[in-house]
Amino acid sequence: MARLQAYRRLAARHLHAADFLLVYIEEAHPSDGWVSTDSPYQIPRHQSLQDRLAAAQLMLQGAPGCRVAADTMSNASNAAYGAYFERLYVILEGEVVYQGGRGPEGYSISELRVWLERYERHRTDSSPLQLIIPPLSQH
Repeated sequence: MARLQAYRRLAARHLHAADFLLVYIEEAHPSDGWVSTDSPYQIPRHQSLQDRLAAAQLMLQGAPGCRVAADTMSNASNAAYGAYFERLYVILEGEVVYQGGRGPEGYSISELRVWLERYERHRTDSSPLQLIIPPLSQH
C-alpha cells in the first residue's frame, strides 16, 4: 500500500507532463489465498469481471488525476506487460520508452521519478532524453 501512495504522490506531482493509468490485474494477495499481513483490504479471488471491477474501484480512492482500468479475466494485460504483480511503464506516442523492473523487488518509484524529471527537462530545454528500456526478455 505504501507503494501505491508513493505512486499517487508521483502522479499528482507530474500530472502536467503525463497521463497516469493504473491497470488493476489479478489480486496478488487475495483474502482467500496467499494473504498479506499489511493489506488494508480484504479482497477475495476474482470470480468474475464484476468482482475485479469492484476491487479496481478501491484504486480510485485518493488518486486524483489517475485513471484506473481493469485487466480481463484472462489476465491479458498482466501477461503482455509482465507485471506479476506490479510494474511501471511509460508509453510515449505508442512506444514503450520506460520499463521498470518487475515488482515487488524491481518496482522503483524513485527511478520513474528521475525519468519523468529528465523528460520534463528535455521538453523545456531540448536536453538529451535517456530512455530506460531493459531487454524485453526480462518481462
